[in-house]
Amino acid sequence: MKHKTFLLVTIILAGYFANAQQSSLTFTPHWLPQAQFAGYYVARDKGFYNDEGLRVNIKHPSASVNATQMLENKMADVVSLFLVTALKSRANNLKLVNIAQQSQHSALMFVTHKKSGIEQLKQLNGKRIAIWKSGFDEVPKALMQTNNYNVEWVPILSSINLFMAGGVDAMTVMWYNEYDQIINAGKNPDELNTFRFSDYGYNIPEDGLYCLESTYLQRKNNLRKFVKATINGWEYARKHPEEALDVVLKEMKKAHVPTNYTHQKWMLQCILELNLPGNKNVEKGELSETDFHKTLNLLKNGSYINTNITFDKFYKPVLK
Repeated sequence: MKHKTFLLVTIILAGYFANAQQSSLTFTPHWLPQAQFAGYYVARDKGFYNDEGLRVNIKHPSASVNATQMLENKMADVVSLFLVTALKSRANNLKLVNIAQQSQHSALMFVTHKKSGIEQLKQLNGKRIAIWKSGFDEVPKALMQTNNYNVEWVPILSSINLFMAGGVDAMTVMWYNEYDQIINAGKNPDELNTFRFSDYGYNIPEDGLYCLESTYLQRKNNLRKFVKATINGWEYARKHPEEALDVVLKEMKKAHVPTNYTHQKWMLQCILELNLPGNKNVEKGELSETDFHKTLNLLKNGSYINTNITFDKFYKPVLK
């Protein structure tokens, strides 16, 4: 009996010290739980982070504190951000660095009702276009500005209601999100015209992983493990989409975010496609220097930033 008790205590202590040796890391996506972040949930739930010796806490932003603020206030060790957002933050003296680039392509689009007769980009000149109050307006405005189109930007929340009611001529949407919401609301794709920004020279990659420069210098090995396990999470989601969707829906329900299986399935399919390099000469998880300079010049030309940022100081890939 004493032998069994000793063995049990030994096993418990071994587990305790093993967990104690794990490093803890907090990751914050830049939006509420949804399939856009499926790879992170899968990496956590399948134990990929644990396999690397990491305890990863996924902490979503709130209505009052966004992902950038959480990074700046050291409430998160790593965050996901759009490339344009990260470059603007860096220009505003937040010493963040890109440690991996998840998205390789732009999901931004304008959408119009086909009955409006707007079938070419130039026909948006002089029209009313809905755009989010929460940001992500740099690329849409740059596209219009470059073509010398004068449009009226109508700020909205994330709702598609104004567009559905005909209150605007066009709406800025994400291919994986609001566009599909419009379809789910009763519109057939053949009733809509779409203008993919990537078709007009604005194929700006979006979701990337960022940390503070100080974190990169102090915890590079942990960051490498995090990125490696995250990539494994995305690969697992690609091979097992139904299982990944179950994990996403569970995460959404836990956060009391309304769920829709059909919409989340569409989102996951789109995100997985956007993550692939396609015809870009980059590996998975790599930030293209060409894309970096294209985005930087877009922000400079739009007067969003007025300082120079060098690629080698901004991009610090931890897997190389």
